[in-house]
Amino acid sequence: MLNKWLFRKPGNTLEAERADDRPAPRAPDKLFTACPSCKSAVLSTDLEKNMNCCPHCDRHFAWSARKRIQALFDEGSFVETDAELTSDNYINFPDYDRKLLDARRKSGEHEAVLCGTATIDGHKTAVFAMEGAFMMGSMGSVVGEKITRLFEKALHEGLPVIGFTVSGGARMQEGILSLMQMAKTSAAVKKHSDAGLLYICVLCDPTTGGVTASFAMQSDIALAEPRALICFAGPRVIEQTIRQKLPEGFQSAEFLMEKGFIDRIVSRADMREELRVLLMLHQKEGVHAGD
Repeated sequence: MLNKWLFRKPGNTLEAERADDRPAPRAPDKLFTACPSCKSAVLSTDLEKNMNCCPHCDRHFAWSARKRIQALFDEGSFVETDAELTSDNYINFPDYDRKLLDARRKSGEHEAVLCGTATIDGHKTAVFAMEGAFMMGSMGSVVGEKITRLFEKALHEGLPVIGFTVSGGARMQEGILSLMQMAKTSAAVKKHSDAGLLYICVLCDPTTGGVTASFAMQSDIALAEPRALICFAGPRVIEQTIRQKLPEGFQSAEFLMEKGFIDRIVSRADMREELRVLLMLHQKEGVHAGD
């Protein structure tokens, strides 16, 4: 069989070099990440170095819970608690076992939240960070149990709590057991608060549903990442229900800041320093009050 290149004159040197039908070189699929805000093509390595924020427009991309803790707290200070707790298919929901297995493989975590203690500039705090890659950070019975235990530990040791919420809400595959976590976590937050201890929550994109309606919005100081979606029901659900067009940017962190629902919007690049100052001021205030 005749080679198709035999009677065709190459149009350029690159074409001539491909006359043996070798495949053209191709950039790796994950070499660049397209920013949906400014449409820039960002090197994935540059994105990772910049805390998963676009270096051109500061668009905050999804960030894993473990990387968030490693970047914002003192190196090697994080001590995880209750890592062995995992969910089960308590109500025999169809296909839930497979989804749990897929979520563990995809996220590299056992559940949708990491809990433990860590320090920022030597200031010790209890910390939890939700993992969006694990079933959209949904709150099931184990997520609620781990967060409740963390607040109980912080109460026992007199520690502040810093939380990072990323969640699609309560986990429907666990039915009423997931909804019960709203009351359980809220009670733990209240006991921690009654003891005069500080709770700071950083609302990340997205923070929705039962998480918003419980521990996410019960903090003493509410911070948020730029442009984070923070709501109970999403804008599309509301528009379909009331059949009205919602205002531009409705339920964004900036919108909630304007309406007084959160205290400050803080970029990831400034988050560690913001938390350090808040912890320092809280500790100084505690010493002063004791005097």
